[in-house]
Amino acid sequence: MPIMLTTCLALAASSAESWTDLFDGETLSGWVNVNGAASTWRAEEGMIRCTGKPTCLLRTERMYEDFILELEWMHHEKRGNAGVFVWSDALPAPGVPFSKAIEVQVMIGVETDNYTSEGDIFSIWGATMTPDRPHPAGWARCLPSEARTKGAGEWNHYRIECIDGQVSLAVNGKVVSGGYDCNPRRGYICLEAEGSPIDFRNLRIQELPEAPSPFAADANDAAGFRPLFNGLDFTGWKKPEGHEDNWSVSGTSIAHNGQGGDLWTVGEFGDFDLIVDWKWTGQSQGPMERPVINPDGTNAINEDGSPKMVSIEERDSGIYLRGSSKSQVNIWCWPIGSGEVWGYRTDASMPAEVRAAVTPKRNADKPVGQWNRSFIRMRGEHLTVVLNGVTVIDRAHLPGVPQRGPIALQSHGSGIQFTNILIRW
Repeated sequence: MPIMLTTCLALAASSAESWTDLFDGETLSGWVNVNGAASTWRAEEGMIRCTGKPTCLLRTERMYEDFILELEWMHHEKRGNAGVFVWSDALPAPGVPFSKAIEVQVMIGVETDNYTSEGDIFSIWGATMTPDRPHPAGWARCLPSEARTKGAGEWNHYRIECIDGQVSLAVNGKVVSGGYDCNPRRGYICLEAEGSPIDFRNLRIQELPEAPSPFAADANDAAGFRPLFNGLDFTGWKKPEGHEDNWSVSGTSIAHNGQGGDLWTVGEFGDFDLIVDWKWTGQSQGPMERPVINPDGTNAINEDGSPKMVSIEERDSGIYLRGSSKSQVNIWCWPIGSGEVWGYRTDASMPAEVRAAVTPKRNADKPVGQWNRSFIRMRGEHLTVVLNGVTVIDRAHLPGVPQRGPIALQSHGSGIQFTNILIRW
């Protein structure tokens, strides 16, 4: 455990030259809506006001390493939940509306043996932290030393000190919780919406001289993405006529029952980077015989010349690019794995190098029921697909692909969920 943590942080704080406002009191300039609706966050009467829905993040435009953050917050309901994330990734973790970060809890009305409403600090979604005091259940979570949080309708003051991988929280003037050996220790600051309305005001920061540690890790800085799905409804999407009920919002995900009708964006896109998280839900379409596909995109043949087949539990969907079903990035359970472009691989008029390039390099799918993350890049007529961190399609040429068009989530007989649909263009 660090020696005299509070004293060390106070000494570092005294060396800071000045405070900088993180909120101008009138606009959300300097902040980025990561994965929420346009209505979730607004600047009003000197406050950042949050509806609490959907569960989502508003982050700073830039990263911070060593700093002191002060802010005030007020819940409006007796049981309220929100958070302040420090050293956060730019993007949500796969399948969830939260990012990898250190979270400073902003909650009232809940007291348990394992978590409280008094300013817990804990690591989430792949971040790491050692709490200043051992947690009763062994969690990487520091429970506050005393209760100092005010209830609904009252303002609370937080002072969060983040220095050299150590974090501490003062609630209404007194340090109550902290942790050390944090990673990442350079990243974004986020305000979290988590179900109930909350206001924030008087957000300011002191940046301290950085002394990068060889043991430190930076958060992901994949900036520039905007939500295509707002986590609440189908604003910006066109439901299929006659099949509207087959698509619904479930939590912060789009749920499809597999019964028919593709879901298209209203907007059109040319060159872009697209992130889509997805997972299979419900039963498969049953065991089916499917061809084994060679690395060059051709179907494998048995010694007797017959097609080589394999039995799979069939599940099928996909993502249409630029308004074309031919430029479809497959999502399925075939042995070859997701990411292939069926319309080009099976087009006998295409050159062999084109058919080979749209064939996945390897199967990078996670087991059924787990979230997958597809990253899709379109540049001109070239496509790259990264699935769960593995490049399965690398700058494949798609001759004749439209220059622009909408994006669709395909219905192909299988139940599936989509979330964190984010685009950069």
